[in-house]
Amino acid sequence: MSQLLEIFSSKPDPALEDVAAEIKRLDPDGTMWGRVIRQTYDMLYNGQQTGRYRWDQLMKTEKTHFGTLFEINAQREFEFEGGDETDYRIAGHQVDAKWSQKLGGWMLPPEVFDELALVATGNDERSVWSLGLIRVTSDARRESENRDKKSSLNEFGRSSIHWLWRDAELPPNILLQLAPPIVDHIFDSPYGTEKTARLFRAAEGMIVHRNSVATVSKQLDAQRRVRGGSGGARTMLAPEGYVILSGVYHNDIARELGVPVPQRDEYVSVKVVPADGEAGAVIGDRRWRRALPEDLIATPAPVVKDKKGRATE
Repeated sequence: MSQLLEIFSSKPDPALEDVAAEIKRLDPDGTMWGRVIRQTYDMLYNGQQTGRYRWDQLMKTEKTHFGTLFEINAQREFEFEGGDETDYRIAGHQVDAKWSQKLGGWMLPPEVFDELALVATGNDERSVWSLGLIRVTSDARRESENRDKKSSLNEFGRSSIHWLWRDAELPPNILLQLAPPIVDHIFDSPYGTEKTARLFRAAEGMIVHRNSVATVSKQLDAQRRVRGGSGGARTMLAPEGYVILSGVYHNDIARELGVPVPQRDEYVSVKVVPADGEAGAVIGDRRWRRALPEDLIATPAPVVKDKKGRATE
């Protein structure tokens, strides 16, 4: 880690090196930070209650709460100690967490002056996020302050950020990846299960987060809309050849079918046909492969089961 930070700055900062090393130790590939940011967006959208899924659907007052929720969610995820004046104490050093939807837009209060700031930004439409460290010295921040005595990074400060991740992949928001007319069609039904089925039909081969299912169905028992054997989306889509794979039970099947592998809180739908050769995945008592555009669906999709052989609900 010391060699990594030497390329960022000609002024050694042992505390910054300590904090950077601890953050990387806790989350080497950034998966946990990506999950924190995904959770924060979804908490603000509150899609299960509101049906919202885009930043521009939020009110200005709601947007200002992102930073607070980000700070809280990160503390819960990593169990950082609380700081004295700052948000956290990481590797024994004071660190303040700052979020800005705009790169470089972090507002820095007096209590973080000369301390370390953990600065983060992201873009849900582009499915990216970034996180870095900066010591908020006088030469790194603007001389002007607002009426709350807050300042922001100047050009030198922005160029001196020690990026731990830059434009890393954010767990996707499927409703921002599909074309707007398709999303409109998904929502254009009064029935939660039908909307859920439309979502998985449109998003074949793409990761669908549980929160997107909740946003579409707008029902408290949103995940029941996915289930098979009880009139859910699995049952509705099976005659068309679709299986809906869960990140809890079906990672191996997804991998063998050649589609993105869902995490525990995600799904992926796949249109399948019986396979003659060895390619594909064994589901039930036969082998299946992902359907090609020209394939005709003559056989309903199989029932996917959990690791104990039970039909997945």
